[in-house]
Amino acid sequence: MYAIGMCVDARYLLPALVTLGSVADHLPVAERRESAVRVLTNGLSPGQAAVMESFARRCGFGSFDLRWQAPPPDSVMADAAYISVATYLRFGFTPGFLDRPFLIYVDADVHVRADVSAPLDGLPADRIGAVQDEFNPAVGQCPALPGVAERWPHLVGRTYFNAGMLWVPAPMLAPMRTGVQQALVRGRQYIKHNDQCALNLWLLSSGAAHPVGPVFNRFEVDRFLQRGDWVRRVLRRPVTRRDGHVVHFVGGQKPWMRSCPGTEDVRAYRQQMHRTLRHLARAGAL
Repeated sequence: MYAIGMCVDARYLLPALVTLGSVADHLPVAERRESAVRVLTNGLSPGQAAVMESFARRCGFGSFDLRWQAPPPDSVMADAAYISVATYLRFGFTPGFLDRPFLIYVDADVHVRADVSAPLDGLPADRIGAVQDEFNPAVGQCPALPGVAERWPHLVGRTYFNAGMLWVPAPMLAPMRTGVQQALVRGRQYIKHNDQCALNLWLLSSGAAHPVGPVFNRFEVDRFLQRGDWVRRVLRRPVTRRDGHVVHFVGGQKPWMRSCPGTEDVRAYRQQMHRTLRHLARAGAL
């Protein structure tokens, strides 16, 4: 079985609960009882941690555990416009903490609409499942990993992966953590998108990536289209396609913000958020 892993600071408590509730909605009841929720945090208070545990158990997950952890000392925050250093905590999961053979890592700004355990079927034991980044699809063909294409021309065109959804066999947690730490030390000049670039540096050197279907990490793009057409030039799919099993709200405009445009996917997210708030109110957790 597997553990759902999340990294949460105080700002992202409610979004994390919304995401966790959406994960639970699409897992069979028996499967939820056998799976676990594992949370790493560098900022939740004990009271907030208790709220998260209570919510996870009310969602039907059979096991919950949370640990406080500091980010890696060499963390590079090249882009901190709307992301905190807590993003690096995703590399802190260990097999002992997981207590499950697989980690399904889920960012706290996604809305799950299907069973996220499906990509575990066929996942090699020595590979990490990830989805190609829709805005930065390939080395040398996007702003990510600046300088890598010039330094290693043979890597041009290689897939660049988004770190918002990851499927990781427990034995691969340690190699991933070590590889990212080495990338932070040796490849600092190539990092643009923080921990995601560090992860991709390791994936490029190790060959440990296992591509997962794009429906498991679709970007919500209507918010960007309201400000310009650049998305149409970047995406390798029609902007109208709505087959995302996981809808990822990348960028600074998040669906829980009042200033965020009320697109179709944002409205669907807010319905989930309102259900989460009602759940918390009934539990006396607000």
